[in-house]
Amino acid sequence: MKCLLLVLLLCACSPVAEYDYAEKRAAMVQAIEEQVRLTSQWMDQTALDPRVIKAMGTVPRHQFVPEEYRRLAYWNHPLPIGDKQTISQPYIVALMTHLAEPDPEDVVLEVGTGSGYQAAVLAQLAKQVYTIEIIPELGRQATERLRRLGLDNIEVRIGDGYYGWEEHAPFDAIVVTAAPEQIPPRLIEQLKPGGVLVIPVGRDFQQLMQVKKGSGEKIETRRLIPVKFVPLTGEH
Repeated sequence: MKCLLLVLLLCACSPVAEYDYAEKRAAMVQAIEEQVRLTSQWMDQTALDPRVIKAMGTVPRHQFVPEEYRRLAYWNHPLPIGDKQTISQPYIVALMTHLAEPDPEDVVLEVGTGSGYQAAVLAQLAKQVYTIEIIPELGRQATERLRRLGLDNIEVRIGDGYYGWEEHAPFDAIVVTAAPEQIPPRLIEQLKPGGVLVIPVGRDFQQLMQVKKGSGEKIETRRLIPVKFVPLTGEH
């Protein structure tokens, strides 16, 4: 009896097992799919690209949150990651990835690395991801985390993402995970013709936008759902 009690106590105190994380990821994916259906009146779609859903069910989100939040990692909510920053709600990560329309041979820029989770999801679907983080400690942590997870098609730079990453431009897609008050012109310039920019825009109240760059520099903009992101900081 004492032995059984000891086993139960050890199970109660030990970290969540990896197989439990797999179950929680599956439940998270179901929550994402349900929220997509609930927001279909704004998004004009009832399902996301199956490749995006597969990526969300593959990337271990618990590896991208602080230890004290591991048990909450697969809730469909944002979580703190330090330095007054957050890891985005899984639904928003999936939606922004879907809107970026990444293909296997694409080169993608992310502005606002944070924990590295959005970059990790994009890396499942694109050839190469370049990601910029303005907070040095978060950038260093994300670099180490992504390397540890074997995601060698992601390169992290510490700097001001408002101006993009000209050395690797043009990009097939750009995903911005912090909100400027207006769309940064340099990001539009660094998109390929046919490229897609996904970005939250606004100061206090923000709107998620999808911007497509056509031939002849023609720009097509879709205003989508209201969102809440941290501000895009930097010298601009």
